[in-house]
Amino acid sequence: MFGWMGCVADVNLTTGSFVWKDLQEDVAKKFVGGRGYGAKVLFDELEKGVDALGERNVLVFATGPLTGSSAPTSGRFSVVTKSPLTNTVFDSNSGGFFGPSLKACGLDALVLRGRSPSPVYLNVTDGNLEILGAEDLWGKDTHETRSMLLSRHGRGSRVACIGPAGENLVKLAAIMNDDDRAAARGGVGAVMGSKNLKAVVASGRAKTKIHDKQSFNFVVRECFKLLEQNPVTDKALPRFGTAVLANLMNELNILPTKNFLSPSFARVDEVSGESIRAKILVRQRACFNCSIACGRVTKTKNKQGEGPEYETVYALGSDCLVGNLEDVAEANYLCNELGIDTISMGGTIATAMELHERGFLPERIEWGDGKKVKELVELTAYRKGIGNDLAEGSKRLAEKYGCPESAVQVKGLELPGYDPRGTKGMGLAYATSNRGACHLRSYMVGVEVLGFPKRVDRFSCLNKAGLCIVQQNLNAAMDTLVLCRFTSYALDEDHYARLLSKATGVEYKPEDFLVLGERIWNLERLFNMREGFGRKDDTLPRRFLEEPFKEGSAKGQVVELERMLDEYYRFRGWDQDGRPTPRKLAQLGIG
Repeated sequence: MFGWMGCVADVNLTTGSFVWKDLQEDVAKKFVGGRGYGAKVLFDELEKGVDALGERNVLVFATGPLTGSSAPTSGRFSVVTKSPLTNTVFDSNSGGFFGPSLKACGLDALVLRGRSPSPVYLNVTDGNLEILGAEDLWGKDTHETRSMLLSRHGRGSRVACIGPAGENLVKLAAIMNDDDRAAARGGVGAVMGSKNLKAVVASGRAKTKIHDKQSFNFVVRECFKLLEQNPVTDKALPRFGTAVLANLMNELNILPTKNFLSPSFARVDEVSGESIRAKILVRQRACFNCSIACGRVTKTKNKQGEGPEYETVYALGSDCLVGNLEDVAEANYLCNELGIDTISMGGTIATAMELHERGFLPERIEWGDGKKVKELVELTAYRKGIGNDLAEGSKRLAEKYGCPESAVQVKGLELPGYDPRGTKGMGLAYATSNRGACHLRSYMVGVEVLGFPKRVDRFSCLNKAGLCIVQQNLNAAMDTLVLCRFTSYALDEDHYARLLSKATGVEYKPEDFLVLGERIWNLERLFNMREGFGRKDDTLPRRFLEEPFKEGSAKGQVVELERMLDEYYRFRGWDQDGRPTPRKLAQLGIG
């Protein structure tokens, strides 16, 4: 095979055994890798109602045919499982250098099942895999774990691991690699912890074989040139990182503030990308084979780490009314070290702040208290005190204290940093996302605010369903390669299809690439419907549907969701309840 390594390691942690399996060519062609391969494994192997933190759940680490190649941003890998936070199918992917190292061990994927009777870690090398004891690593944070494992297995190794949050089955727990890169959302770290798996160490030397090297390299050079000519990927992101968005989103009433209760954040300048660059930036950091280098290595008076990115500026900053940059950065560092998703952590803390303000939660958790935010991150990771409630996520927290509307979530997943009253297409994207509220399924902010590839009215509901679906399909397909979403500012389905075709020798036209994404989207939808999800779950928190802002540029706006949802289902080829029709499934080859 070209592009693919042709091998999957299937590990049973209960028995401490593993087998090497051939990657089936028909599965590779139809689902490619990464998110697509993982979704196929979960759909085929999990029965309805499997406990996400039980032995029968499966955890998949999957690379793609472009992982480790010379294609731009080819350092990513996907983690796919059933989420304990949402109970949906869930994929979370990460950058850095771990993905290429795992693939260089000769693997397209690791399929992890069962539960080890004691803490273990995996050491994966060229054609070999060891299951080793991890008692001395249990309880260590992610940075300590990585350091200890590199000392043991060599500095050339790469490590993906969980911290105390994953060990304690915190439903917001992340899997961290290369210290501060994260497969963060959906509690994937808790699934890893439930299996008593502390880490995966990868160090291999195998190369990805390219079918047509000359043509592939030509497309690669074309892609890098386009990335270097694009103002977002060549200037804004390298210079200021993702937090460059903070001021613009605040001005448009899109930056979530005070748990989405306020239209704007008065202290946004203090936590913006410009302030990060001026006050705490040490240097940029790039992932494997990336020219964008959006990562920020930063340093406060007390600590050094990576971030904050835009989503963290929102979640641990404006959403909690914290305007002290050092507090936001240090809360970010703690999340990385303890292994916690910053978006869900911030959203859950903001929910607790609203619950306290409204008299539902007796614990003193007040708006703007940056020190309290840092304290709550630690309490959550170790499930101590109120942290035990926060560890369940905002939905369960708000339900427990009698005010479910305080949780700003979809399908149990906390919203990312875009208020849909200011960008209505994002409202549809959140509601229809297979993994819950997510900006990476369909980044409608691109067309509604940034004008990529074209600008549309952010307050209109007209034609949003079609635009949303195209992005969902494109992004699902990108997640099989596995490439960074930021490349789509400069590249399109033609570039991705040509890269995939030249790498594998399997011909994918641009329209085939979009059908690949559509196939994955529908398979994920089938998984969720088998779990009991349907139209009733494709919704938004009431404040976006019924509670407009009284001031600002988004004054008076609410999301007219049902109107967009009807059109969305029709364009998807689903019935009025959101179920894929037999005809649609037959068209996609998953009937």
